[in-house]
Amino acid sequence: MSGTNHRKDQGWQGPTPAFILVNPQMGENIGGAARAMWNFGLDRMRLIAPRDGWPNPAAVAMASGAGRVLDGVQVVETTGAALKDLNYVFATTARNRDLTKPVMTPERAMAHARELTANGQKVGVMFGPERAGLQNADVVQADALISIPVNPAFASLNLAQSVLLVAYEWRRLGDDTPPEVLALGKARFASNIERQKLNDRLEARLEDAGFFWPEEKRESMVENLRNLFARMPLTDADIRLLHGVVKALGRKRP
Repeated sequence: MSGTNHRKDQGWQGPTPAFILVNPQMGENIGGAARAMWNFGLDRMRLIAPRDGWPNPAAVAMASGAGRVLDGVQVVETTGAALKDLNYVFATTARNRDLTKPVMTPERAMAHARELTANGQKVGVMFGPERAGLQNADVVQADALISIPVNPAFASLNLAQSVLLVAYEWRRLGDDTPPEVLALGKARFASNIERQKLNDRLEARLEDAGFFWPEEKRESMVENLRNLFARMPLTDADIRLLHGVVKALGRKRP
């Protein structure tokens, strides 16, 4: 790879895809793309003939916190040079192309990329310049297309946004973060005996207040109340609060 003041190509160093920016126009967009990549653990950026040359101070400023991506950037003059060591390449596009190629969503593309890299293949993703996107001359060199399902009435995404969407899918498909968790803070889930004591106290208070009427419906009313609390993920703090509520309702106002 050619260029100055950046790390020379040291060969492929791990099972992550290279993100290839074709003729990027603004340093700020290169820096924004670097931030988007590093947000999701990707640091292999390649630039093809950046309009304003390289290095670019505006890219460095915008990449704040993601400098390692720019430190390792590889700069070449042609698409062929950027792709020569890759086994499989995706091209992002917002336009229909009169080409016979697989067209994938970002999710499917990155799932396929993970399959390929797991088998030792080197994968790249091409992103076109801000103004017009990839040219057909670039797209024909790709194995598959990535089409982001955006609003057809406003399909314009800037470079960093496109990079972020694809990088997010790469990260998400390899991440084991559960889709939902309950943050308990300093609390813990209430035990069965704590819940039972609350039920007993509440039922006694409601009995005194004449709530269970008519008598023949008492059993079903008690069951419904117990089922109501059983459906709730109550914490020990919730139990203490509800005990306080029951106690307050039992007081007579002065």
